[in-house]
Amino acid sequence: MYWEKELETIDRKNLERLQLERLQQTLRQAANSPHYGRIPEIGRYVQSGMASIEQVHALPFTTKEQMRQDFPWGFLAADKKEVVRLHSSSGTTGNPTVVYHNKHDLDSWTNLMARSLFAAGVRDTDVFQNICGYGLFTGGLGFQYGVEKLGCLSIPAGAGNSLRQIKLMRDFGTTVAHVIPSYLGRLFDVFQEEGLDPRKDTQLHTLVIGAEPHTEEHRLRIEAMFGVKAYNSFGLSEMNGPGVAFECAEQNGLHIWEDAYLVEIIDPETLQPVADGQIGELVMTTLDRQAMPVVRYRTRDLTRFLPGACPCGRTHRRIDRISGRSDDMFIIKGCNVFPMQIEGILMKLPEVGEDYRILLETIADQDEMIVEVEVKKEWFKGDLAFLERLQKQITHLVRDEVLVRPRIRLVAAGSIPKAEGKAQRVFDHRKT
Repeated sequence: MYWEKELETIDRKNLERLQLERLQQTLRQAANSPHYGRIPEIGRYVQSGMASIEQVHALPFTTKEQMRQDFPWGFLAADKKEVVRLHSSSGTTGNPTVVYHNKHDLDSWTNLMARSLFAAGVRDTDVFQNICGYGLFTGGLGFQYGVEKLGCLSIPAGAGNSLRQIKLMRDFGTTVAHVIPSYLGRLFDVFQEEGLDPRKDTQLHTLVIGAEPHTEEHRLRIEAMFGVKAYNSFGLSEMNGPGVAFECAEQNGLHIWEDAYLVEIIDPETLQPVADGQIGELVMTTLDRQAMPVVRYRTRDLTRFLPGACPCGRTHRRIDRISGRSDDMFIIKGCNVFPMQIEGILMKLPEVGEDYRILLETIADQDEMIVEVEVKKEWFKGDLAFLERLQKQITHLVRDEVLVRPRIRLVAAGSIPKAEGKAQRVFDHRKT
């Protein structure tokens, strides 16, 4: 079943024809903004048109740094009086990135969210609890509008307050919830502290997880804890927010909605396209946004196109789960390390809790990687011999994976400070 069968099952030739038409409209609209209006390549294609979507490779990239430099109005391509909403990053380290929407943009985004949720099996008979921040962060309102379009009973619970979340679930029979992965471990702990089991004491059957990279091991652990199916979602505010790509019921990759986005995967070093199936950096162009179209945006997210057709019948290409970010990688003792490599190891160990963090420190003039790992309560009982064995096991596994010997620090469950919103995994305190 499909939300929009004609678009979701469109054949490749007609999809590419639609993309080319929308790409040319996007460039004409983008040229109205101060930023894109001064880019000669865009001006030339506005005048001459494009013969194929492959010609997009001749256009320059857009970066987050440029969006900050042209803050606040440099990317606005419509009259301010047409803008009905903006979303923004925190801007804690300088100017934020701001994205503007007119009514058309919000309607398009809403429909993409409804399409995404429907693909994952959410129906108008479900009770949907959105455990996500509302406001300038796109996750709350993005899901809210999509759920209402779909026709679910929505509970705009917002983030945090675990006891209240559990009460809402039980009082109103929540069947689907949208939650950041790093919060689900804490929520499960509160269920246990209250003598409750989410598998028996709620009606949950589906979780939608996203907003931060996570491993397949982490997803499987979430499914086991809550007794549900957990579907991966992907989005970023520069491309609207959530609803850019979503798993269907087959759970074999995330369909990226190509009628709304032109997608490339490039080598982050050479900036050239990679072969299908090869991991690279995701680059995206909006195809159905008016107030603020974005051309060839370097997301910094690392993924790959998955080969073959999906049994669900949707023809939009699938990307693999985000394996990390090109700007999340850190170098320690000459080795490139991605936090997701370490998470993949930790989430396979039954003794390990739901949280960890990586501290990069300079100790005796040497750079060191310290990995703090929470241990589940039932295992953290003062058995020093057991903890020493676990510490050695994690040390060897991490060293074999990243080729750097870490210092492993085991701590009690719940002791690592929790961040508001997305989890921060790496803290670099090295001397420069």
